[in-house]
Parts: sequence; C-alpha cells; structure tokens
Amino acid sequence: MSQAPKPPLEPITGLIHHPYRAPEGWDAVPPGVFKGSTVCFPDVAAMRARHWTQRGVYTYGLRGTPTTYTLEERLATLEGGTHCVLAPSGLAAIATVNQALLRTGDVLFLPANVYGPSRELARHELADWGISHRLYDPLQPQTLADALAAEPAQQADGRPRTRLVWLEAAGSVTMEFPDLTGLLAAARTHGAITALDNTWGAGLALRAFDLADDGQGGRCGVDISMHALTKYPSGGADVLMGSIVTRDEALHRRILATHGRLGLGVAANDVEAVLRGLPTVALRYHAQDAAARQLAQWLAGQPRVARVLHPALPDAPGHAHWATHCTAAAGIFSVLLDPALSAAQVDGFVDGLQLFRIGYSWGGPVSLAVPYDLRLMREDRRGLDGHLVRLCIGLEAVADLQADLARGLAALG
Repeated sequence: MSQAPKPPLEPITGLIHHPYRAPEGWDAVPPGVFKGSTVCFPDVAAMRARHWTQRGVYTYGLRGTPTTYTLEERLATLEGGTHCVLAPSGLAAIATVNQALLRTGDVLFLPANVYGPSRELARHELADWGISHRLYDPLQPQTLADALAAEPAQQADGRPRTRLVWLEAAGSVTMEFPDLTGLLAAARTHGAITALDNTWGAGLALRAFDLADDGQGGRCGVDISMHALTKYPSGGADVLMGSIVTRDEALHRRILATHGRLGLGVAANDVEAVLRGLPTVALRYHAQDAAARQLAQWLAGQPRVARVLHPALPDAPGHAHWATHCTAAAGIFSVLLDPALSAAQVDGFVDGLQLFRIGYSWGGPVSLAVPYDLRLMREDRRGLDGHLVRLCIGLEAVADLQADLARGLAALG
C-alpha cells in the first residue's frame, strides 16, 4: 500500500524537520564537533533502555557527546588510566572528587604546599559540611603516616571513615617535589584513597598509576589523577577545563554519579580546542621544559637571585624524588630574589619585564611572571627566604626571554 502524501509544511517546520542527512563516509583528521542538549532516540523503547551512566550510548548532551567521549578516551590513554570524566575547570575537578568521596565526619589530607584554592575549599565549604582536613609535609611521608594513624578508621556510628589524600607534584608555587613512593606507602598502609593533581606532569613527566612496586611483581600508583586541561593540553590559554582519570570501575562510577548529579558539563567548542591541542602537547611540553631549565640554570648564577626553585636542579627541594619518578619537567619554576629588596622593588621588577606578561595559569604560548608573598602561603617556609616570583615559560625564543630578565635584574642594582 502506498503511503498517503505528506501535507506541505510551513517553512519554519520544514527547516526543523529537513529531510537531508549527510552521507556516510566522511573521515578527516580532526574529530567532529557535536553540539546539542537534546539527544533523539529512534523509539520509546530505546529511550527507556539507555541510562546516562552507560558511556557507550547517548542520552542527553550534558551526559556526553561523541566529541566529549573522544577527548575522555584520549586523556585516559595519555594518563595511563581507564576512565575519564571532564569538568568545567581543574578546580571543579578537585571539588567533584572531594564531593564524591567525602561525607560528614570524613578527613581530607592536603600537602602543606597545596594549590591555594584547594586549601580554601577545604577551609570553607568542606568544613561547613563537617569534613575536616589536615596538612602534611610532602617531603616527609612520616608526617602523613602519623596523621593517618591519629584518625580513627570508623565514625561514631561504625561507618568506615573515608580518608582522602591529595598529592601534588610538584608543589604549587614553591615547587617542592614530594616523596611519592613514601606517601603512597603511608596511604596504602592506612587504607586511604589517593588523588594526584597531575597538572604539572601533564601525563608526560610521570606515570601516575605506575609509580611504585606493588610488592607482587607489578606496579601501582595513585587511585585518581586530576588534570587541569586549562594548561598544557589546551596550550592556547583560551580554555578552562579539568579531567578526572581512574582505573578502578567502582571508583569511577562514584565520581561519575556525583558529577552527573551536580550537572557539570563542558562546551563542545572547548572540547574541540583541547582535542586540537592534544596532538602537540608533548612537543610543547618538552620545548617549554628545555627553555625553563636553561633559564633556571642561568638565573641561579645572577646577582639578586637568592635561589632558584626548579625540581630538576640538584639543590631544589625534593630533587632526588623528581629524578626517581620523572623524565621531564614542566616549563614553570620560581625564583627567590634577594631578601634585602623591598616588596615595591620586586613588584617593579615584574612590572618592568617586557616579554613576560603578568597573569595566572601557565602552559600557554606567552611567558608569565607573578610575585607571591610567601608569608601568606606557607606556615613553615623551611628556609625559603626572599621574595618569590613564579615564572611560567611560553614558546618565545629563550635568548629573548633571558635578555628581558637580565634587563629587569640590572634595574634592581
């Protein structure tokens, strides 16, 4: 039986229900960019059969598209994990991990040199929710072991008490490289979950999931690797995004469930930008590493420079730990300028740089310089005396950056 002719449609309806479909067979180097909130199902049965936690199907734009799934798979491979969840920023990824794993009465352990916003999240929102936090010395694993041992393993009602340990390699701003082997051993002994802020390593300098001998002939590492894709994977200083990579299925599902309930999502065009930057991340990372090491070594011999804090330098805090785990280093380091200088002189030094811009973040094409007040960042500064300026090296010629720094140092007298 022939079908009855369809009634003509109004122009706007015809645009929305246009019959054209692109032919199969399109294949290009860049992945397709799929935008949309509504995902259309072939029938009601298919709609009811799908669940948003199934990563091989599509239910709603917020839960994933072919574009976001592609980035998640590539990031999991880069980090050496199995599962990946995207978040709107690195800090959002940190917050998602905390919210997924911690409940009232649980304890969070942070390195004393932790990323400042992560510490502030613990001091305010987490504290308001009845989650306490403790600081430990990342260069002294025994301080973590002692802190973990001091906390009861159970809540008053008998529920297991979650202990989440954040690791940061290298430490924020002061760049100490932690004793990862010792810290992981302490955490495993006391049954704590470990999460590494692996933004500095970018999935290239160290293998977060294979850091230590597991005692059974294999390798083990952290439970979670968090990465601020804002930095090296993007590379353009134009995207905010974070990722959470795991190997354990159950742990991934806990994080994914919280992520879904919070309604976190990332824009398709931002994902496209990260996918575009990802193939060159190793080239850029190693180029910026080489440039930063050259500048760090030169600065170490300059007047008015009291100390250079770069994990690859032999006298840097935690250098031996860096040498144990890493094959590379990020293009970021800090210098301690002469304590005899005034804060105004240090600010003037930064203001006077012509190629180094003043701004937060790193991993982009433009070099950055930011002065920090150590008194506001560390209770125990462990002899880090002087005025700290963090330098993030971009993709400019090293000779030009060195000349810019030389002019600035000369102006200090």
